[in-house]
Amino acid sequence: MADPRFGLQRRVVLPGPLALDGGGSLAPIEIAYETYGALAPDGRNAVLICHALTMDQHVASPSPRTGKPGWWARVVGPGKPIDTDRFCVICANVLGSCMGSSGPASIDPATGKPYAMSFPVITVRDMVRAQAMLIDHLGVASLAAVVGGSMGGMQALSWAATFPDRVRAALVIASTARHTAQNIAFHEVGRQAVMADPRWCGGTYPPEAPPSSGLAVARMAAHITYLSEAGLTEKFGRRLQARDAKSFGFDADFQVESYLRHQGLSFVDRFDANSYLYITRAMDYFDLAEEHGGRLADAFRDSAARFCIVSFDTDWLYPTAESRSIVHALNAAGAPASFVELSSPYGHDAFLLDSPDLDRVIAGFLGSER
Repeated sequence: MADPRFGLQRRVVLPGPLALDGGGSLAPIEIAYETYGALAPDGRNAVLICHALTMDQHVASPSPRTGKPGWWARVVGPGKPIDTDRFCVICANVLGSCMGSSGPASIDPATGKPYAMSFPVITVRDMVRAQAMLIDHLGVASLAAVVGGSMGGMQALSWAATFPDRVRAALVIASTARHTAQNIAFHEVGRQAVMADPRWCGGTYPPEAPPSSGLAVARMAAHITYLSEAGLTEKFGRRLQARDAKSFGFDADFQVESYLRHQGLSFVDRFDANSYLYITRAMDYFDLAEEHGGRLADAFRDSAARFCIVSFDTDWLYPTAESRSIVHALNAAGAPASFVELSSPYGHDAFLLDSPDLDRVIAGFLGSER
């Protein structure tokens, strides 16, 4: 008989409480997750994939909300770089999100109404602790690997630091060990755009009338940071959008303007504005060295994991220098670590797009896991 804890589109309510970095606790905790592949009898073949800011648990299966393929379907599956014939892959929607896990849109059991802005402010480490509760529920004592890109990479680092005996390998892609002032600044522009929308209503907007304009602008600003100048120039240049001449007005004259507007509008159909505030805040608070006395190497002193750090040469959101800092800290801690900078014209988003070089790195790193 199939184990009811495993299979697509699962959701579990855990009693908690979950102690939070910001003080207080959260209970109960609802976690939406998906699994692919079978858990080995000894439970040692589990791989946790951690998703980025606006992604979800639908890593290799179509999203029921958008109908689009899983965001990493090219990487996860039978015979693919993360081989589900070999590994049991787990992907959970992060705490604070709006795709089934506890977040500001969830019902507060104390009031019977959505938490909205009364939901506690969370950290990346809180997200990881919630994932650990799920892993406990699934009966997995240790993870063969934790894999993540961008915010997912932050979670992978936090897993190795927070649960050093439970992670045997960590693959960190296009990520960082802390948010810089520039990272925080871009997020603050987005948050202020949301909160300036008259329909935000202090976070108590009805589901049928969200602050769509503000959230769309936030998404547009963030999306620019995911791309590269070379990629934008190659794709759009200064080409006009469906016209032969400039309008000398404020419509979307340029293709790049139309593209960003489309990105903003499509985003508001699938994401909650308050969740965007909470998750970007969690990313801004992320500083792994600060959590360990101010020295990044100390975060990895007790880790039993081996690490692979991957960056992209056109990623200016989390540039290669940030990855090198992680590698230096791992070396100082005596942790086994490999590092590769890949070439791509696509900027930060390269880890989500077709990248044979990245696929080879993933398959090679996980292929040596026993």
